[in-house]
Amino acid sequence: MVFSLATLLPWTLPIVVLGAQAPNFKAPSEGPLIASPNFGGPSNSTLPKSPIVPGRAFDRFLQIWFENTDFATASSTTVFRQLAQQGILLNNYFALTHPSEPNYVASVGGDFFGMHDDNLYNIPTNISTIVDLLEAKNVSWAEYQESMPSDGFQGFNFTQQDYVTPSAPPYTYYVRKHNPLIIFDSVASIPSRAARIRNFNDFAADVNASAIPQWAFITPNLVDDAHDTNIDYAAQWIQFWLLPLLNNTDFNDNRTVVMITFDENETMTINNQVLTLLLGGGIPEKLRGTTDSTYYTHYSILSTVQNNWGLGSLGRGDTNATMANVFSFVAEVTGWKNVNVTDNAIPLTNISGPIPGPLNSDVYIPFTAPNVSAVGAGGGKVFVAPNINLNLTAANAPAAVNLTGQGLNVPASGPLNSSATAPAPGSSPTTSGASNLMRMTIKHLSMLTVFVVCNPLLWS
Repeated sequence: MVFSLATLLPWTLPIVVLGAQAPNFKAPSEGPLIASPNFGGPSNSTLPKSPIVPGRAFDRFLQIWFENTDFATASSTTVFRQLAQQGILLNNYFALTHPSEPNYVASVGGDFFGMHDDNLYNIPTNISTIVDLLEAKNVSWAEYQESMPSDGFQGFNFTQQDYVTPSAPPYTYYVRKHNPLIIFDSVASIPSRAARIRNFNDFAADVNASAIPQWAFITPNLVDDAHDTNIDYAAQWIQFWLLPLLNNTDFNDNRTVVMITFDENETMTINNQVLTLLLGGGIPEKLRGTTDSTYYTHYSILSTVQNNWGLGSLGRGDTNATMANVFSFVAEVTGWKNVNVTDNAIPLTNISGPIPGPLNSDVYIPFTAPNVSAVGAGGGKVFVAPNINLNLTAANAPAAVNLTGQGLNVPASGPLNSSATAPAPGSSPTTSGASNLMRMTIKHLSMLTVFVVCNPLLWS
């Protein structure tokens, strides 16, 4: 039997933890729109204000990603329960795989290409992303990464002074694996695109200048997104950062949708359900405080954005009829018909490792062309990069090869690509330093301690 903190501890009861626990929340700045070195390097400009491209159901879509939390745990947390009363709870929403990085990649590229780790990858320029679709319709976009040192930074991570525990060693707050678009060379190798991958000081400047784009991917740092801490720490960050912004019309107007989701769940032995909320002024008043039980995955983010702005598609998972349902409140406006997926028909997406692909050295196949005959929710054509080989498709791809057994890695793995800048001062070649490891260990020890203390089955 699988237990979660939600089943062990009702949210109205105090949590009793013996010994180590997650650190107390420390705000990275005096406010969400006040510059701070903890938000990243200094902002050097604001984005240009672009004409608004009207959408069918909304004009701005902002997604904020958190980390590694079971649905039951997140939905039992007071802040998330309160937010659900202000928007739409998607209670049948699933991540695509484990661990983190492939979920981020799939959310913008329509596939995780067999990836089953958090290593450094450079996906080649002929593999398209949501950026190609947005730019084709002149829909402005950006990414905002908390604690990233500079715009378009391509390093594996960035380590800086530990602002949560100043007496501790330097801490790795930013990691590339949570920055999906920089992993694609079709973005990273084009300076004008790379410049739109920005940090939270840039975010503050853009909001203050009323220059937030129409599509944005927002990633808190490793403590604020619950990766190295826990859901309660992330909830306090939401109170510090997001709640004030929801009342700021330069961030959230009556045509804005703000999505909160998680990259994956924590318990890998159960299906990959994650809490997802749709908030913002663009949510119809009659739908606030409601629950949508339609089956969705991270591919639904792509299909919903495509459906809203009449975009083309990537011809990959974003056109999978089962796994790319359009968010219902949008589908009701556009007339899109979703597929009813329930109970045993829901795919198991907690599988990681044996899926062939160009980013899996155990069962490697090269990158293949998109399905150019696929029908996407936006009604536009499948985007085809100019240098893609349309003759190499999923149907005629060569048999998978075990590169690992030959002592080889996939071609898209390894050192930074030729367009990468040198690592910024203070960056580290490893994902986590000693402080990160300690904080993550404390997180999981705390969860285990709560389980032991509160589970009567273990008292005797």
